[in-house]
Amino acid sequence: MELSGLWRLQQFEVGQARPLEVAAAWLDDRFWITAKVPGDVHSALIERDLIENPYFGHNDAKSRWIEQKEWWYRHSFNYSLGNVNDEKEKHELTFEGLDTFATIYVNGKEIGTTNNMLMAHTFDVTRVIQDGKNSIAVKFDPLHLHNKDKELFQWSSYTKERPWLRKAAMNFGWDWGPRMVTVGIWGKVFIERYRRAKLDSVFARTRTIRDTGAEVQVDVDVTTLRKGVQKSCDIRLVDATGQIVASAQGNVQASESFTLQVADPQLWWTHDLGKPYLYELEVVLYADGEQVDAYRKPFGIRTIELQVKDAEGQNAFAFVLNGVKLFAKGTNWIPADHFIGSIPDQRYRDLIDLSVTSNQNMLRVWAGGIYEKDVFYEECDKRGVLVWQDFAFANALFPDFNRDFMENVRSEVIYNIKRLRNYTSLALWCGNNEIDWLYDMKSAGGDINCPFYGEIIYHELIPDALEELDDSRAYWPSSPFGGNDANDPDVGDRHNWQVWHGSVYPRQFGDVPLLDYSIQGVTFKNYKKDFTLFSSEFGMHASANRYTLEKNIPNGQFYWNSVEMAYRNKDTNHQKGILLMEGYTGIPTNIEEYMNFSMLTQAEGLKYGIEHYRRNKHRTSGSLIWQLNDSWPGTSWSLIDYELLPKASFYYATKFYHPLLLSIDHEPGQDLNVWAVNDTLATLQGQVHVTVYNFAGEIVFTHTFDAAVEANTAIQLGSLPEASVLNGASAEEVVVRVHTTDWAAPDNLHYLRDQKDLQFPATSLSVNVDAESQAVQITANGAHARMVKLDLPQGNIRFSDNFFDLRAGEQVTVQISDPTGAKVDLSRLSVSAMNL
Repeated sequence: MELSGLWRLQQFEVGQARPLEVAAAWLDDRFWITAKVPGDVHSALIERDLIENPYFGHNDAKSRWIEQKEWWYRHSFNYSLGNVNDEKEKHELTFEGLDTFATIYVNGKEIGTTNNMLMAHTFDVTRVIQDGKNSIAVKFDPLHLHNKDKELFQWSSYTKERPWLRKAAMNFGWDWGPRMVTVGIWGKVFIERYRRAKLDSVFARTRTIRDTGAEVQVDVDVTTLRKGVQKSCDIRLVDATGQIVASAQGNVQASESFTLQVADPQLWWTHDLGKPYLYELEVVLYADGEQVDAYRKPFGIRTIELQVKDAEGQNAFAFVLNGVKLFAKGTNWIPADHFIGSIPDQRYRDLIDLSVTSNQNMLRVWAGGIYEKDVFYEECDKRGVLVWQDFAFANALFPDFNRDFMENVRSEVIYNIKRLRNYTSLALWCGNNEIDWLYDMKSAGGDINCPFYGEIIYHELIPDALEELDDSRAYWPSSPFGGNDANDPDVGDRHNWQVWHGSVYPRQFGDVPLLDYSIQGVTFKNYKKDFTLFSSEFGMHASANRYTLEKNIPNGQFYWNSVEMAYRNKDTNHQKGILLMEGYTGIPTNIEEYMNFSMLTQAEGLKYGIEHYRRNKHRTSGSLIWQLNDSWPGTSWSLIDYELLPKASFYYATKFYHPLLLSIDHEPGQDLNVWAVNDTLATLQGQVHVTVYNFAGEIVFTHTFDAAVEANTAIQLGSLPEASVLNGASAEEVVVRVHTTDWAAPDNLHYLRDQKDLQFPATSLSVNVDAESQAVQITANGAHARMVKLDLPQGNIRFSDNFFDLRAGEQVTVQISDPTGAKVDLSRLSVSAMNL
């Protein structure tokens, strides 16, 4: 019985109310406000117009008082006990998310307390629940009551108050979002009724895949509610047509392991390699012959390994899916909103759909948020997207010397391993974000001289728990991790923050960290120096889209360098973005140039780096951009802004993450090296054409390569001298197109000089809008059009392409859609180009 929906909400000053009076079953709460559950206090107050939207302007500062109050939720419901004399029944109340220090009352009786946002909490309410009307009350303490007397450690990024609190770290502010300390019931609430016995957990995983079939192991853990009960279970694997393809039966005591033999299995693949096929696993529990519990969840047959040594014994960091070495193409995921409890499921589906649209096959759930909601993993399972899962420890020291804290963490770790281990998409467990690396950096720099508090969590507690609870996928202690300096390109994974943050590398353990805030220090050209095994974090800022900014910035403040625009950017040094643009596009002089220049720099910079990584796929096995999404309407590293409007880099990603990639490796004055990358499992045969156009659309040079590209490889097709390619034209006035008609690789355009040095003539565009078919036809007239941009003042609009270039005379048709299926009002469409 789910108890979600509308509850009652009220605030008190700390100590103002007597808890047992507020929790009393008879309390008249009709004058309290209503609040949705799942949800949070901020969202409830916004919905009732009691606070102004914290995302608008500086309004977040106006809502800081919320974190200082005591908040109460109440809910009444009817419940039927049936035969109250039946001692074989048990009733459990579960909260999937309580944020964070809560005391729970049922019918006026205190049944327990919680101190962890990052896990569910279950209470036995058999002795207190009544036949008929019941009430639940939940009191939330302000955080300061629980950490005001705690030790402040030498390091905790963004605020020193959070290490003792098991709460989403980003609530306290990060370099892409504001401080927004939430409180409330952020997960579902339900009562479950059990009779005689119940399924405590089910764990299914693929043991082997051979020509003769697949072997699936299913572990069943059972809790007995009454002595002397005979327990058995039926296990079935059902295909998409409803046919049972494997089954097992047997008695079970506390726990039992069963094996399913599946003939001719259909395997689960990432969407770029095949179909993410899902069976349904059914486990039915019987007690004394009566069905008392059941488990039904999708299940994919697949094997996943983390390869840390290649066939020659050299260091590697590669995911191997069903025996196939992947190039991981993806992004880092942060919570989809600061108000985590109020995120609609559809927002998750939209973001994962956009990930698939842009050819991503992996998402990393970053450590400073939450262990994501089930809908996230369900969608990744369905859509064929692998998940790298961090445990929730980010950029801080944690008190691993404290017994109570460690028991809290142990419960959190065990709960989330059991909850997530059955998801087919889950590929890797990772202990923390950047802690091992930054502990050494900060120690060497003199910021820390204390022991590595928290080390026991990532190097003992978590791996011990995984050894017992999940033997089906790899564990990695930290990200980045490995080598002499945890950010070593030759061992493990790496975070490339030379670009944007100006980190100076190479570096070894103990070296004082250096930053180079110069054009050369932050430029994306530094990506080409990086021969990492796996790049799990890297990126650059870009503006949000116009609609997103205008919606959240007060009148008169939407201009370049305004205070309100600066407030959108939570990074530590705004000069980094200026330096990046200065080196590539030039410094913007107005808001339109800022939006265009920052978006183009991000898009071209990521293209530059990822094409380099993919050309070197014999060594580099993955790139996860920081970051996919935003949790509020700000300026950040995201590919998709808060209003679910993709930036230029997103549309570039559909091409630079395409399984088939043609690219040119070139620097000014040097040869043009032409490459083909094939991430598919088929061999490619055909011709690849290189065509050089001037900005008037005239062909300056052509060359054709015969290409044979084996499955899952990258090869250089050949080289062309820059002088030959130019054929007397100016490098500042041409564009190079590499393309093929023999396989489905997208065309790729390459400029021989940086954007600021290119000499584009003015262009004009012909735009024809067909409102009925929701299509826009665009033609570049007379001259090459740089970064054609379609803009609509509406959130979550999809364009089949955007932020693209058109050669002189070239025509393209763009389809526009609303994912809800509604027709889009195209009367407010604007189309522009940088040289229009």
